[in-house]
Amino acid sequence: MEAPDHQMKSDSASSSAGKKKVLFLCTHNSARSQMAEGLLRAMYGDRYEAYSAGVDPTAVDPRAVRAMSEIGIDISGQRSKSTQEFLDTVFDQAVTVCDRARQACPICSTEIELPARTPRAREVIHRSFLDPAATRGSKEEEMQAFRKVRDEMKDWISQTFGDDGRTLFSP
Repeated sequence: MEAPDHQMKSDSASSSAGKKKVLFLCTHNSARSQMAEGLLRAMYGDRYEAYSAGVDPTAVDPRAVRAMSEIGIDISGQRSKSTQEFLDTVFDQAVTVCDRARQACPICSTEIELPARTPRAREVIHRSFLDPAATRGSKEEEMQAFRKVRDEMKDWISQTFGDDGRTLFSP
């Protein structure tokens, strides 16, 4: 069932030039959702506005910043955000990237009528990635975990939002 087309309230996540708005959700908004936001913005920023938030936000993990920097994407200016910052925003899609965020839904509701107590999205999907911050070992082993998740996310974003994949939204 398609959601009716509603006028979006002007806010910090206003759509510009017809771009689709995507919100990545994770528990702490410290690693996975931050990397996903940076990847989508870098790869398809001409078509999508990327955002991220957490159920229980903390701080951006410096290992996530480093892993992204290694492939030429700077997320050092991003900050950890709460879902509460997006209450007046209707996203085209919300993506939960960890099981805890999925379980915490309806932190994101498909009921897009304003006002609401959660961010709203026309579609919510789930694609879980392992938590690289949970890896214990040497600094190199920990960075390897971040690189692995980064690369898995990059492939998934390419398949999901790119021209060759099963693009969910056609601009």
